[in-house]
Amino acid sequence: MSSLQARFQTSSLFQLTLARFRLFLREPEAIFWTFLFPILLALGLGIAFRNRPADVLPVAATTPQLTQALAADKGLNAKTVDAAEGAHELAIGTIQLLAVQTSQGVTYRYDDTNPDARAARLLADRAVQAAAGRHDAIAAQNDLVHETGSRYIDFVIPGLLGMNLMGSAIWSLGFSIVEARQKKLLKRMVASPMPRWQYLAAFLLSRLLLLAIEVVVFLGFARLAFEVPFRGSLWQLAALCVLTSLALSSLGLLIASRAKTMEAASGLMNLAMMPMWVLSGIFFSASRFPAVIQPFVRALPLTAAIDALRGNMLQGMSLAELTAPVAILLAWLVIPFAIALKIFRWR
Repeated sequence: MSSLQARFQTSSLFQLTLARFRLFLREPEAIFWTFLFPILLALGLGIAFRNRPADVLPVAATTPQLTQALAADKGLNAKTVDAAEGAHELAIGTIQLLAVQTSQGVTYRYDDTNPDARAARLLADRAVQAAAGRHDAIAAQNDLVHETGSRYIDFVIPGLLGMNLMGSAIWSLGFSIVEARQKKLLKRMVASPMPRWQYLAAFLLSRLLLLAIEVVVFLGFARLAFEVPFRGSLWQLAALCVLTSLALSSLGLLIASRAKTMEAASGLMNLAMMPMWVLSGIFFSASRFPAVIQPFVRALPLTAAIDALRGNMLQGMSLAELTAPVAILLAWLVIPFAIALKIFRWR
């Protein structure tokens, strides 16, 4: 063993990083929330929003002729009922639409606030008009496309990855520091010759040791279970994951730099993460929020991380094309760490 290697292995930074890694492996709850929870969540969402044939909508008509016309459309499941029975089934949701034959033509009874009912109205009128002899002015054909990358599960996987990186970074680092402060362990370290930056940097480095396992397990599951595409460079995807983890870990260090109790740390962490859970586009696009708050939404580290991950995985964008989110993540890495280094309290 060379003297340089021996010096490194006996350094405080190496020992602190190794200790953080071992402490994590001794916590079953941390292992569950870091590795198993995102997989279970992805599995549930993937099953709930899986690709499936178009729904066949239940409808009813008051005459056999109307029923026959409606049944000609493959998107409708029609039956014949009288007006009273049809009104009852419409009220309890058994059918989406009731077609009533009148002297003036056909009346459609449905709830226009129900998307399925609106779709049933369009299909029913098309079927009735076609049965009456109306023909389309222009011939039209369907060219159905089922491409990976456009499914909901493809969209949500980068969001779940970013959410998991945020949770494991902020919660594990923040609670570890505050717990050590509560147990008076930090008071013992302050008397040692260890520099403050090494103690804080050890938390960031310990995240990198777990990051490879965390990302590979989750994305490997997404690829095998749902065939989620990876259209960008894999090494650039790895770089984005590392940058995301470090940036959010830096935020976790800042949150825990002054907190004295677990309750205070928990409150501060929830205060920091709640806006990102809601606004950063984990389960739906962040562009849905009003334009007036978009600058705030885009400045959040989780928003930048998810945008970058989706750009790489789904659109094949390179780091050069992701300069804005990368710059935001770098800012969240440097600024909170510098502030935490300045205000960190040992006691």
